[in-house]
Amino acid sequence: MAAKRNVTGRIEVDLNLAGKTALVTGGSKGIGRAIAEVLAAEGCTLHLAARTEADLEAARDEINAAHGAQVTVHAMDLSHGDTVRKLAADTAGIDILVNNAGAIPGGDIEAIDEATWREAWDLKVHGYVNLCREVYPAMCARGSGVIVNVIGNAGVRPRAGYVAGSVGNAGLMALTKALGAESLDHGVRVVAINPGPIETERLITLQKTAAESKFGDPERWPEMLAGQPAGRAGTAEECANVVAFLASDKASWVNGVTFSVDGGGSAR
Repeated sequence: MAAKRNVTGRIEVDLNLAGKTALVTGGSKGIGRAIAEVLAAEGCTLHLAARTEADLEAARDEINAAHGAQVTVHAMDLSHGDTVRKLAADTAGIDILVNNAGAIPGGDIEAIDEATWREAWDLKVHGYVNLCREVYPAMCARGSGVIVNVIGNAGVRPRAGYVAGSVGNAGLMALTKALGAESLDHGVRVVAINPGPIETERLITLQKTAAESKFGDPERWPEMLAGQPAGRAGTAEECANVVAFLASDKASWVNGVTFSVDGGGSAR
């Protein structure tokens, strides 16, 4: 396995991703943004899709400045099938698809009404399915490609208080396994990760609210994570590094499976 030393003297593994083209949905913030950063550092050309154009443009400019990467942005709502089909057409020929857009709200079966459930699934579940529907056959016809689905641990640890997310995530895990069961026959791999709690803006906001309620001080939010492995949330970069490896030829015999990226939290 080829390796190199960076300016700090740390040994880095070359994932041989240079020259590949990747589409990352939900790529302007959080885990998606971190994935874009890592893939750019590995030499990938990027397409980033999300709803907010200003956030996408900021991500594009910062990634380009840091890595000299070619980054194209697509401001669109991927909860609509027509929009997904346009994105697939505009990014035809990609080597890597990272499905990452969408966040399903919490609530039990009584709290999440039909309209809320459908709206959440239109982006996180149907958005993934629709992009796979467009990209997967094209990759198979070409004989190469990788799809990485960023899902979430509720699919393996379903909770009544997160019922729509638990069911949706389980479905996306099944999608990954179903496609992966035959994809390698066509030179394509389909894999997924289940992040645990990750220190994103969204998580910090939620934990600050919880800390305000429990302690009367939102700045004590890290204490709300005391029960997590190592007493902390994971970082977006820790997820991104796993995605980059899975997208690379170094993971050529890894297919149809979902990996928990949670420090062991799902085993507790």
